[in-house]
Amino acid sequence: MSEEAQKFHEEEAIQETYDFKVGKRLLRYLKPYWKTAVVALVLTLVLNVLGSLQPWFTKHAVDDYITPRQTDGLWLFALAFFGLFLFRFLFSYSQEVLLNIVGQKVMFDLRTEIYTKLQHQEIAYYDKNPVGRVITRLTGDVDSLNELFTSGVIDVLGDLVIIFAIVGMMFFMDWRLALVSLITVPLLFAATNWFRKKARVGFDKVRTRNAKLNAFLQEYISGAQTVQLFNAEKKAQAKFDEINDDYRNANIETIYYYAIFYPMVDFIGIIGVAVVLWFGGYEILTGLSASRSGF
Repeated sequence: MSEEAQKFHEEEAIQETYDFKVGKRLLRYLKPYWKTAVVALVLTLVLNVLGSLQPWFTKHAVDDYITPRQTDGLWLFALAFFGLFLFRFLFSYSQEVLLNIVGQKVMFDLRTEIYTKLQHQEIAYYDKNPVGRVITRLTGDVDSLNELFTSGVIDVLGDLVIIFAIVGMMFFMDWRLALVSLITVPLLFAATNWFRKKARVGFDKVRTRNAKLNAFLQEYISGAQTVQLFNAEKKAQAKFDEINDDYRNANIETIYYYAIFYPMVDFIGIIGVAVVLWFGGYEILTGLSASRSGF
């Protein structure tokens, strides 16, 4: 195996080292900013609660005002509805600002730590790793983690709390209908697990192809005079086309997984709605039939 092939093989093997320990190591960068993160989490919970109140407002608008043609107190109801969206706007603005401040500070710390470590690397390290690939690690890969720190962790925690609250309310209202509505959860877990595995491999390919492309560009631009001196432009062009083609194909493969996953989730959601409508309608019709029969 050539030196270049060996480098690329090592780059590809990165995906095999991923585990939850890596995620745990990354989360430690949030520790210095945990107070701001907690405030953002509270705002996320408040936003989710305010969002869940919108159907309640719609229900009362239809039942108490539109259907009975009632106008008394309508302006107060409309004012409360406007206030709900006003508070959602203010809280959403504050949450977005705080999350991005935390994310940018974490990115700053991470880049500083990586740069400091690079300064203490031996010269042999730069012989084995092209400069373009190192720059990709310091810029592109660090930026890719920004979403994890800005919205990923906080939003997941907030959504989990709201999900458990909604499920608890569903069981409180009608445990049988709640069980029926959760029948699609295993299907969602299966679809999400498939997407997670495939997308992880796809993103690893995109990342490694991008690093290889940047490494080639850095080496070619630095040695452009040497390439022209030996009249190797066509050879360099062919090599660039090959690397660029691999990078394009890796991105297309990732898009393919998204194109399957999101319609699949929508389809599973439609199945859940259909099952709930069928079961709820059956219970209503059965109850009406029993009441008419004198039971």
